[in-house]
Amino acid sequence: MTGSDATGPLKGIRVLDLTRVLAGPTCTQMLGDLGAEVIKIERPGAGDDTRAFAPPVMPGTGESAYFIGVNRNKRSVTLDIASQEGQSILRALVADCDVLVENFKVGALAKYGLGYEQLHKDFPSLVYCSITGFGQTGPYAARPGYDSLIQAMGGVMSLTGEPDGLPQKVGVPVADVFAGLYGCIGVLAALRHRERTGVGQQVDIGMLDTHVAWLANQGMNYLATGENQPRLGNQHPNIVPYQVFPTADGHIVLSVGNDATFKRFCDAFGLSALLDDPRYATNAARVANRQLVTDTLTPVMQSRPTAEWMEKLEALSVGCGPINKLADVFADPQVIARKAVVEMRHASGADVKVVANPVRLSETPADYRLPPPTLGQHTEEVLLGLLGIAPEKFAALRNAGVI
Repeated sequence: MTGSDATGPLKGIRVLDLTRVLAGPTCTQMLGDLGAEVIKIERPGAGDDTRAFAPPVMPGTGESAYFIGVNRNKRSVTLDIASQEGQSILRALVADCDVLVENFKVGALAKYGLGYEQLHKDFPSLVYCSITGFGQTGPYAARPGYDSLIQAMGGVMSLTGEPDGLPQKVGVPVADVFAGLYGCIGVLAALRHRERTGVGQQVDIGMLDTHVAWLANQGMNYLATGENQPRLGNQHPNIVPYQVFPTADGHIVLSVGNDATFKRFCDAFGLSALLDDPRYATNAARVANRQLVTDTLTPVMQSRPTAEWMEKLEALSVGCGPINKLADVFADPQVIARKAVVEMRHASGADVKVVANPVRLSETPADYRLPPPTLGQHTEEVLLGLLGIAPEKFAALRNAGVI
């Protein structure tokens, strides 16, 4: 088993995946899409928690849509790492791997002799990525991390929602996804360092750290002022108008990014007089008079249906967009043209749709080699083919529940 069918830039890199749920699997799926050979270690009889996160189930597969979404380009091996034989097998796999990614609680793998310091001593070139809720150090390091509590602790919930409403989490698990993507970035950087020096290192990813990092302009607004930023609903903290407006038959997002765009908008729709009013003349003034601008433009936007606004605003190069439901998203001609959904043949024989990798490389595009695996689908292939375990030994391990 060599993974020679890979075509991406990480072809030849082998990743041992000890992750489950979302953050870790997001990281390892990205590595797999880029050509790495990923061996996913799962608990015998149970597997990744997300196999049970259903409904919905992908039709014809018996697998949850959640699991299918972040586990392509991986081989599944069942292994009880709490047993001494399981630990021995895992260390043998580490010897043949370039990267290990794990999202166990801090210190949990060290109990099995599989912590970073232990493995780095014996395998100094190994890149070891740890993804946890709060990182390997600090007063919260031992705490478990979950997306919703990280969104709460990391500040984004205080910024999300209507001004007079409850704090709101984002509708998708962004804290998990960002941790996985930052983890992938860290692994790529560590592989580059190893290429130059031959030395591996630990990539320490804390979900709270990555969450604070992507507060972006809102985090900087606080650092600049020392003031907590208010919830603004669908409005932008630094640009006005840049928000949702009602139309004659629905809603639209109007994104006026600068003063020149605001002038084009006003001139085209009989609002040129606003440009002579200092309360509207500059973006800074519009931010200071946010409610006035909103109240002035709301009846204007309500005067036409969404489709007409889309046509007219696009012709003026004024940022705008409909508020699509998911059915609209996946039917959008731009999404279709960019091939944002691909089909893969699952081991069950069913074709499953998955969201494509958004990183478009001109020479080494994302590679969809392996569909999301069934539990333990590749245990025999990996242990016999890669490690050379004898068939009779394999049978004994299976009978003992080690695999």
